[in-house]
Amino acid sequence: MSNIHGGILSSNGILKVKDEPEHLLVLVHGILASPSDWTYVEAELKKHLGKKFLVYASSSNTYTKTFTGIDGAGKRLADEVRRVVEMTKSLKKISFLAHSLGGLFARYAIAVLYSANSLSSSDPSEDQKSKRGMIAGLEPISFITLATPHLGVRGKKQLPFLLGVPILEKLAAPMAPIFVGRTGSQLFLTDGLPNKPPLLLRMASDCEDGKFLSALGAFKCRILYANVSYDHMVGWRTSSIRRETELPKPPRRSLVGYKHVVDVEYCPPVSSEDPHFPPEAAKAKEAAQKVPSTKNTTEYHEIMEEEMIHGLQQLGWRKVDVSFHSAFWPFLAHNNIHVKNEWLHGAGAGVIAHVADSLKQQEASTFIAASL
Repeated sequence: MSNIHGGILSSNGILKVKDEPEHLLVLVHGILASPSDWTYVEAELKKHLGKKFLVYASSSNTYTKTFTGIDGAGKRLADEVRRVVEMTKSLKKISFLAHSLGGLFARYAIAVLYSANSLSSSDPSEDQKSKRGMIAGLEPISFITLATPHLGVRGKKQLPFLLGVPILEKLAAPMAPIFVGRTGSQLFLTDGLPNKPPLLLRMASDCEDGKFLSALGAFKCRILYANVSYDHMVGWRTSSIRRETELPKPPRRSLVGYKHVVDVEYCPPVSSEDPHFPPEAAKAKEAAQKVPSTKNTTEYHEIMEEEMIHGLQQLGWRKVDVSFHSAFWPFLAHNNIHVKNEWLHGAGAGVIAHVADSLKQQEASTFIAASL
C-alpha cells in the first residue's frame, strides 16, 4: 500500500486529504521492476492531473514476482486494487497506465475485477456507464500501455535484442522459462498442453478464464504507446497490435509539444470472428514445444498472431507511435518511454506529457457528459 501525499498513494498506509480523490489511476511496472520506476511519472501526473486523481503505483509484483506467470501476477494486482478501492470510499472512476509486461498483468487483472452491470438507472448517464460494465465497482475510463508485448514476444524481431537472427529466436523460446519462469513460456506462447490455447490467445477473448475482451471494452478509451525502433525488449508490431503489413512508415518529426511522439492513429473496431485454436494450431504448438525449429516456430506464431489480432481488433484503439531516433541515448527506448530514471531516461518526458494530456482529455469529456 502507499501514503497519500496530496493525491498520491505511496507504500505505507492511508491518510485523508482535504480534496478527496474520485479517479484512481493505477500504475503497473514491468518485468524485474518496482514502484520506484514510476517516481518521475507520479510527480508529473500529480502536477498535471490535480487532487481529483489518486495515483497509485502497484507494489504487488516487484522484481522476481514478475516471473510467476501473467495470470498469477494479474490476480495479485486485482487483489491490491480491491484493497485500495475499499480503503478510499470517495473513488468513482478507474484508469490504468502500464509499462511493458505490466500491461499484460493489467489486462488480466481487469478481467478479474470486471462485472457486467445490467441494472437500469433513472439517470441516463449512469445507465450508459452500467452497459459498459464496471472495474472493481468503479467506472472504467482509460486503459493505457507503454511498450507492452500484447501479442507476445515470439516471431521475427518481436524480441529485438535477438536481432532477428533465426537461430537465436529459435533458442529463446525453450530457454525463456529457465530464466523468467512461467512468464517466459506465456510470452513465447508455449505454455500449457499442446491441445490448449496459450494464455495470451485466451486473453484476446471472453472465455472460461475471464471476460478479457469485455473488461477492455468497458474502458472509454484504450491507448497503445509503441516504440517504432531502438526498443531492445519489445517490438513495434506486438506493442501496437499490428500485422507486419500494417506498420506505417513513421514520421521523423515529433508532434508539436510532445517530443519523440511522432504519430497518433485511431483504429476503429473491426468486426471479426472470435479467436480460436484450430487443430493445425495445436499441431504447430506441439512441434514448437518439442522440436523448436525455425519452420515450426514461425508457422505456430503466424497462426497465433493472426488469431490474437482477430480478437483484439474487435475493440477500438488509439495507437501512438514513439521514436527516440534523435535522442542522445536512443537504445534506451524501452525505459525512455516511461522515464524510469529522470537523468538517464529523460528523453521520454514528452511521452509522459502526452499521456497526462490524454488522461485529462478523457476526464474532461466524462465531466462534460455527466453535466449534460
